[in-house]
Amino acid sequence: MAGILAWFWNERFWLPHNVTWADLKNTEEATFPQAEDLYLAFPLAFCIFMVRLIFERFIAKPCAIALNIQANGPQTAQPNAILEKVFTAITKHPDEKRLEGLSKQLDWDVRSIQRWFRQRRNQEKPSTLTRFCESMWRFSFYLYVFSYGVRFLKQTPWLWNTRHCWYNYPYQPLTADLHYYYILELSFYWSLMVSQFTDIKRKDFGIMFLHHLATIFLITFSYVNNMARVGTLVLCLHDSADALLEAAKMANYAKFQKMCDLLFVMFAVVFITTRLGIFPLWVLNTTLFESWEIVGPYPSWWVFNLLLLLLQGLNCFWSYLIVKIACKTVSKGKAGKWNPLHVSKDDRSDIESSSDDEDSEPPGKKPHSSTTTNGTSGTNGYLLTGPCSVDD
Repeated sequence: MAGILAWFWNERFWLPHNVTWADLKNTEEATFPQAEDLYLAFPLAFCIFMVRLIFERFIAKPCAIALNIQANGPQTAQPNAILEKVFTAITKHPDEKRLEGLSKQLDWDVRSIQRWFRQRRNQEKPSTLTRFCESMWRFSFYLYVFSYGVRFLKQTPWLWNTRHCWYNYPYQPLTADLHYYYILELSFYWSLMVSQFTDIKRKDFGIMFLHHLATIFLITFSYVNNMARVGTLVLCLHDSADALLEAAKMANYAKFQKMCDLLFVMFAVVFITTRLGIFPLWVLNTTLFESWEIVGPYPSWWVFNLLLLLLQGLNCFWSYLIVKIACKTVSKGKAGKWNPLHVSKDDRSDIESSSDDEDSEPPGKKPHSSTTTNGTSGTNGYLLTGPCSVDD
């Protein structure tokens, strides 16, 4: 184990040339990031999870009820042992041949069996109240952490001149505010890793899990080798659009359509501006070029920049999807009326639906493959195909 740890914490990988871990030990004059500090994220993640449960029950739920958001779930399918066995053990979406076989076995018409499966699928979907509470919690946290990040960064020299991220690197002292900001963000993503298994399950579950894992790795990596200054810029920049997205969802659940549309447009503008404009021109410029000039490259420098470039690739992909959705929804809007997010039920996002399609076809009418959700999913909740459709 000692050999493995020595290999993992190789100074020539993590630190610039002629710098050792002993040089970054805490002293009376200065405090530096220590790997063991990251253990604080685990109990704090548990506390965040518990705060969320209390928030959703005593704050979000009363707000939802005040907005006339009902907790009533979808219509319940009548009990049927044969159909229930097929649903749980074989398929939730029976094909035409199986429907005909069940029709003969139960002496039901095919429409009634289709209706039963549709109602049974809808039973597994959470109520609008549950969705509202989840979005309100995320909105509140994102708003708080982004506000804290802005308040903290505007007092720092590296916000106004990114070259300060690398002056005297890695001998940059760790302040209490920076430590709190980093550990809070890391704890939140650890809590998301756990709560993802209890939250509304969506089709992008696997991708979101990988996203949270990658985010945790990036935060941890930048903390250990004391790239925390530029890390705070990355965190704050990527938090800027999240609260707007959750606010748009809340407006959707409350059936405030115009507000939902406006919030989504604001989200799209902020997202594309920060991810395709500010992030590459501001953050990537300093991590790739200014750091090369001031510090010079070393192994963990290459890894860190590779991770940021991969993140930028995802930003481009998400932005493309948002623009594509905007063009699609405009073309589907009514002539002469601007309604940027009014799309059909079949075009909704997996973010706002659960793991199954909404199944809105009339009883007995076979769904067309061209109008079903294609199952594409996005990371970090940004693949949207009309999140503010009232039908959600």
